[in-house]
Amino acid sequence: MNILISACLLGVNCRYDGESKFMEKIHSLKDKYHLVPVCPEIFGGLATPRDPAEIIGDKVFTKNGEDVTENYKTGAKEVLKLAKFYGCKLAILKERSPSCGYGKIYDGTFSGRLTDGNGVTAELLTENGIRIVGESEIESLL
Repeated sequence: MNILISACLLGVNCRYDGESKFMEKIHSLKDKYHLVPVCPEIFGGLATPRDPAEIIGDKVFTKNGEDVTENYKTGAKEVLKLAKFYGCKLAILKERSPSCGYGKIYDGTFSGRLTDGNGVTAELLTENGIRIVGESEIESLL
């Protein structure tokens, strides 16, 4: 089975801060699944590192006030293309991200507070029937 996975969870330094969020337990997934790494922000044309961004209303803004909504939408569409190409019905995405977060995301105040909601990519994938699992739920796939 093919599964989309946030590239940062595989150790790719593509997060806004130029770092990754590598998770050792992902190694055990590769024996059971074919993992397809994605980074919607990179696919949307954003640089690494980049200013942190959060969703405010129906737009995505950086901490410095730049509207990066179109970058996030473009990246989400590119991820969806890969999901369809590879027949992915499941995605393991980085929690709380304005792109990949599912269920809870940062509230748009850049204060670290969470609110209910989905990131741009998580929302588009969900709308297209792809199940989202956050990195804290990886154990359920083993």
